[in-house]
Amino acid sequence: MPFYESTFIVRPDASPQQVEALAGEMETLVKDQGGAVPKTEIWGLKSLAYKIKKNRKGHYVYMTMEAPAAALGELERTLHFNEDVLRFMSIKIDALDPEASPMMRNKSSREDRSIRRDGEREPDAEEVSEAPKVEAPKAEAEAGKGETATEGDT
Repeated sequence: MPFYESTFIVRPDASPQQVEALAGEMETLVKDQGGAVPKTEIWGLKSLAYKIKKNRKGHYVYMTMEAPAAALGELERTLHFNEDVLRFMSIKIDALDPEASPMMRNKSSREDRSIRRDGEREPDAEEVSEAPKVEAPKAEAEAGKGETATEGDT
């Protein structure tokens, strides 16, 4: 069976419980059609890039599935007629990824993102703030220009 990933956006005034229930219904629908849904992620309320049906935000739901084409067709038909769904998109993928999507990765895993293309690790913000601050000699010279006090002036 082919692999698919599907993302749909639910209206912003739906409660998180309603979004979870809708995601569960869509999982059940795919399973009843002979497919499997190994991963469902609810990304939460996010801002939209542009207004959709007068909404600026929406609840995002992401699903990966292994299902026949008929199951995907039924899922998309159901999403199309559901009034709570603003938009949906399904694409065929080569393989399922068992790891969490980038949207769900924990912010504490910033170390993965801090590796530069050359393979070196970028310093953390704490490491940068602990580095000794060295003032340039030019700055000291400019600071001393306005003060021309001599011993006899005091």
